[in-house]
Amino acid sequence: MSSTTDQLTKGKADVNIGIQQSKREGAAELLKHLLADEHVLYIKLRNYHWNVTGIHFQPLHAFFEEQYTALAVHIDDIAERIRSLGFFAPGSMEEFGAYARLKETHHLEGNARQMLENLLHDHEALIQTLRKDQEAAMEQYGDAGTQDFLIALMEDHEKHAWMVRALLAG
Repeated sequence: MSSTTDQLTKGKADVNIGIQQSKREGAAELLKHLLADEHVLYIKLRNYHWNVTGIHFQPLHAFFEEQYTALAVHIDDIAERIRSLGFFAPGSMEEFGAYARLKETHHLEGNARQMLENLLHDHEALIQTLRKDQEAAMEQYGDAGTQDFLIALMEDHEKHAWMVRALLAG
């Protein structure tokens, strides 16, 4: 059996995409932190979706669902980007807790305004992190694909933040 076939049967194949392993590993580390943060935000949105109360329950219930549905796609895409770089994506709550920079919250007794303020803070924190990480992806790791990927995620979070700001203004 050839060396390549041997590696494939063991689930280990060399990744030959023009970026050395240490650089791919650095880019994957950025993505692992992002994946964990997106999971924290996803869970927070599910929590708020279930527990929001008050006169604006129905539109906020739907709004939170719209955002967590979008994040579910991001989460899958981030994990797949990590895999495409040749590394395993974190996949347990313990790992997400170790990698996450965002903090969880409880149901806040249904306080819609506090929920929205927390979401705005988290989206803005992610935007700032993504802005730094997309630069690092290219400048430190020579990974234009990850840079482009992070820019698109940043733009999505900018749109989500704008929508939360609009709700808070009303």
